[in-house]
Amino acid sequence: MLLYQLSVLGALLLFLGILLWNLFELAPLPRRRSKGGREPMVSILVPARNEERSIEACILSLLAQEYERFEVIVLDDGSTDRTGDILRSLARSRHGGRLRILGGKPLPEGWHGKAWACQQLGEAAGGDMLLFTDADTRHAPDSVSRAVLALQEEGAGMLSLTPRQETVTFGEKLVVPLVYFILLCYLPLRFVRTRPEPPFCFANGQFILFTRESYERIGGHAAVRSDIVEDVWLCKAVKRRGGRVVSRDGTGTVSCRMYRSFSEVWEGFTKNLFAGLGYNSIGLFVLMLMTALVYIVPYGFALGAFFHGDFSPAGFWLPLVQIGIALFCRVLIALRFRQPLPEALLHVLSQIVVLFLAARSFSLVVFGGGVRWKGRRYDFSGRSL
Repeated sequence: MLLYQLSVLGALLLFLGILLWNLFELAPLPRRRSKGGREPMVSILVPARNEERSIEACILSLLAQEYERFEVIVLDDGSTDRTGDILRSLARSRHGGRLRILGGKPLPEGWHGKAWACQQLGEAAGGDMLLFTDADTRHAPDSVSRAVLALQEEGAGMLSLTPRQETVTFGEKLVVPLVYFILLCYLPLRFVRTRPEPPFCFANGQFILFTRESYERIGGHAAVRSDIVEDVWLCKAVKRRGGRVVSRDGTGTVSCRMYRSFSEVWEGFTKNLFAGLGYNSIGLFVLMLMTALVYIVPYGFALGAFFHGDFSPAGFWLPLVQIGIALFCRVLIALRFRQPLPEALLHVLSQIVVLFLAARSFSLVVFGGGVRWKGRRYDFSGRSL
């Protein structure tokens, strides 16, 4: 028992160490403006499918950029709501001089919707740099200029940001912050920047900036046509071609509300969890087992020992320390990324939900014919269903 508790404690201390290292490593975007030389032309590219709730705020924030040479191209990917009407209204307004709207072509076999939309956008872009951003994001006026400067300073081919994740409903607050928890506690971000191996990869599709050379070298989004979690696989593709990838803290410059209800959270995370592990069943089960042992089981030990009056180190105190370290990690992330603190204290409930999400993601692919997203069904697992 003592050896088991010490092993869990050691794992949590390791995750805390990675987190502290990452919080130091993940630098904000540079604040000073570029001096001298002509600014590169930036094509800001937005795929949109049924985004009537967020598209206007997104596009207006992009058109308000304090950057001289840019264009905004939006692809309406078969929207059945008011997305197209809103875009056409924006294009007619006084703000719409830089805005171009494309109609999406039918989805080819073997592609997922976002990759196909982004491929069309990339082919239509005229910029020296290509910024892919989601329709549910909002951008500070200096976000493009600071991102361009960061990419130039790093001499990289691809830059991704960690936007501030806006959460309103309880379900959003419970689950969405785990995106950064998993990232920052498990992956040393320095290796994303310094190591060429594809396994050391991170990217957030809410904001990815490419040099045109880097994007064309990988063949555009065709390189990730069947990868549901296309952002991370774009990073892998760049590294495989010898490119360099960097990540920065975008909390102060970009925000995103990716989901607006628990049902959307459930659908979105179900879509991504198994796919994000490359449909690796063993990897998914290892993640689920680790989640249970490290973040959930300690509560069972501590509560059981408390009610039985067992205050031994192995029965009570070590599990209590484990719970404290896990909560400390979650609170640190909440403070850094402006996440709600009260829900951070419900970390165990968040992890229980993740277990159900992982099981659902697996079952839909293996037994249910694939996952659904925005009216389309996908299964790129290569399994015989």
